[in-house]
Amino acid sequence: MEFVMYAIIAYLLGSIPSALIVGKIAFKIDIREHGSGNLGATNAFRVLGIKAGSIVTLSDILKGTVATLIPVLMGAELHPLLIGLFAVLGHTYPLFAKFRGGKAVATSAGIVLGVYPILFFIMILTFFVTLYFSKYVSLSSMITGVVTIIVSFLIDDTLLIIIIFALTAFVFYRHKDNIKRIKNKTEPKIKWM
Repeated sequence: MEFVMYAIIAYLLGSIPSALIVGKIAFKIDIREHGSGNLGATNAFRVLGIKAGSIVTLSDILKGTVATLIPVLMGAELHPLLIGLFAVLGHTYPLFAKFRGGKAVATSAGIVLGVYPILFFIMILTFFVTLYFSKYVSLSSMITGVVTIIVSFLIDDTLLIIIIFALTAFVFYRHKDNIKRIKNKTEPKIKWM
């Protein structure tokens, strides 16, 4: 019963559509009608700009972190990452946005931040180094997932390895169209200022 309660709270937290809220409040637009139509941070950056995109990214990360910390703060004997997974589910299939959400990258990073901050910073470093050289956000996200799997083997937590592997597989699945575009060289690249 305790698990179900925390899982529902985590899912509802994850379901808060940060990009949709920021778009409507600050720009009076529905971001789902612009760019890729995705409610993730990448589309927020492209459609709403750097400042708004940064707010969306931070919000999406914190959704995962807060959800993960709930069982810790409540003293529950549950692995926090199990609860964090429901925030990722909520972000990807949000109740408050007709179940059309983001691609799970930022919120997945957020749940790692809640349990293993050092691993989170390795993820951030990997992402930006890969992004600098490739200029592909999607490719950087996927490579970050693979590197995170490798690094997670250095941590004595079997469940962490399983969850990171599952999240990375899910990120790859969510980026299947991006993979096709990368192969066809039609995937948009970011421009460094």
